[in-house]
Amino acid sequence: MTNNENNSFDDAAQDAGADENLTADFAADEAATAEITIGATDITRTAVDSAVGEADDPGRVDIEQNRRPSWLAPAAVAAILVPVLAIGGGVAAAAHKTIELDYDGDVQHVTTWSGSVAGFLETEGIALAEHDEVAPGLDAKLTEGGVVVIRVAEQVELDIDGETVTIWTTADSAHELMTNLADSGRNGSIVASSRSISDGRDPLDLPLVENGAVLLTVDGGEETRQFTSATSVKEALDAFGVVLGETDEVTLGAGPAGEILLTVTRIVYSERTETEEVAFETETRTSDSMYKDQSKTVQSGAVGVRTYTYSVKTVDGAEVEANEISNEVTTAPVTKIVEQGTKARPVVAASTSSSGAAVGGDVWARLAQCESGGNPSAVSASGTYHGLYQFSVATWRSVGGSGLPSQASAAEQTQRAQVLQARAGWGQWPACSAKLGLR
Repeated sequence: MTNNENNSFDDAAQDAGADENLTADFAADEAATAEITIGATDITRTAVDSAVGEADDPGRVDIEQNRRPSWLAPAAVAAILVPVLAIGGGVAAAAHKTIELDYDGDVQHVTTWSGSVAGFLETEGIALAEHDEVAPGLDAKLTEGGVVVIRVAEQVELDIDGETVTIWTTADSAHELMTNLADSGRNGSIVASSRSISDGRDPLDLPLVENGAVLLTVDGGEETRQFTSATSVKEALDAFGVVLGETDEVTLGAGPAGEILLTVTRIVYSERTETEEVAFETETRTSDSMYKDQSKTVQSGAVGVRTYTYSVKTVDGAEVEANEISNEVTTAPVTKIVEQGTKARPVVAASTSSSGAAVGGDVWARLAQCESGGNPSAVSASGTYHGLYQFSVATWRSVGGSGLPSQASAAEQTQRAQVLQARAGWGQWPACSAKLGLR
């Protein structure tokens, strides 16, 4: 067998993914079986042909198409390899190997002729987006049994320090995402509605936790549970026995001990009412059937009611927001109506002596005799009542008197008593007027 040390892989071999650092030794006279030395592995032409045939096997690559790229058809791979086998009657190819591909959690074993991660991705039709991650790096060499891990980045809306931001993440779970945020010194959270979770939608297109602890806070209490498999938010809530209300919110965040924190906030929207009194008005009417100093209420007033209606938001039992939605008088007030007299009173002449002596034998004399013994200067033992008719000072002044009643003349006292009687009746002297048969 002749060793051609200057014969490196030609362009066609390189297009097929050959490693430029590998050399190919073959004998011109061994046309039936050409031997290629690739590292420590010997592959005959027959083996190469067999490997090419394996590329035509439709079961070689079976990766779920959801969020996965379209792979090059096996026939396309064979088309790349055929020219290599025909060049100069010899063979030039990279090592045929089987590697493990972990594409966003979907693990498959894939056969390839590519010598690097970048060549493998190109051959398999995998296009990485800007924020996707691959390990090892694109320049890394592929070897038999190697592993290529691809994580597809997704956009996630987070509330970080009170501000809604959008980030890219390749996390496998909400737990991992929150842990990464906490490690970076940021406090982030994700809020989801009860309705979306009840419909089977997760706040992220990721499980809540894959293998770890969940700390639940709800209704003023806390509980921690360990989950050993991929668990959604709904599944975790079911495990805790939590029933969500129609308007509740669920928040995902980082717990104090590195666990995922699941917070259920009870939110209730309702209405409440408040009332206040509406004052009534007073209407005064005149009446010529009463004296000027007389009045009476012909219709009592009544306060009305004004009702306010508010829409209310309650969070965990505490009212946090109230907005007025209506304001109306639900009970009208009733106006008070008063009639005021307009008729002038006649002047009543007093039948008394001008000397100030005891009142004579008419009705006023008898009343004075009953009240004070007929003494114009009489003062009660308490000092409260004065004169013939035992006026209090306040009543005396209300009928126009000045000073003390006991210091006025008997005639003035009688005149003022007559004014008081005309205004308020004999009831101003209840005991004596009753005794005298005046009422």
